[in-house]
Amino acid sequence: MPTNVQMKRCIAHERGALVFWSPDAAQRRPGARMQVLDVFSLQVATGYTRDPQGRLLLEAQPSLAAGRSWSLARAAQLIRNDVRPHRWVALQQDRRAWGLFWAGGGLQHCRELLEAQASGTEPPSAQESSALAPVTPEALLRVLLDLEADQPGAGRASRSTRSWRPGLTSNPWKVVAWTSLAWMVVLGITAAGFMAVLERQDRQLELLLERTAPTTQAP
Repeated sequence: MPTNVQMKRCIAHERGALVFWSPDAAQRRPGARMQVLDVFSLQVATGYTRDPQGRLLLEAQPSLAAGRSWSLARAAQLIRNDVRPHRWVALQQDRRAWGLFWAGGGLQHCRELLEAQASGTEPPSAQESSALAPVTPEALLRVLLDLEADQPGAGRASRSTRSWRPGLTSNPWKVVAWTSLAWMVVLGITAAGFMAVLERQDRQLELLLERTAPTTQAP
């Protein structure tokens, strides 16, 4: 997906955590609400537990509607204390932040930043137990449109947190608008992949033409 200059300005390190803010500086308040996302598995934090050693483990589901929201201070604390701190980003619950993260290249850029930070810092067990989900149209539709909200165990969390989803209320026009944005994200990723394939084919064709072109000899 193309790099968005405005998107890069949304990324900051706050209180030991990677945060994706709204591009509007006036909205970057300490009391802003955040959702915590695992950018590698494409899941949203729904709570936390502790492992047998007492270490914090964030729980997550592939559904925005099932995710919980926290203050910036609490979200950063959870990310710092998780056994896999270099997998999570705190995403501000703001329409413009949401759009730039999912449709403006923020997700992929955060992946790259966290991957660089995690290099050589996480124990092998944490790296092996957390899958890398490809950023495909199907995966994003599942997260954005809550296609698994009716699965067992997801309905309760979905109903309790649906009210905070950015801009999504009982107004049917807003539902249509956010659904359309989700499809735009999918189309953008599909188009970016198609253009990348075309570029590779163009380069291969140029190399082939260079190899097959007759060698000109000086008179």
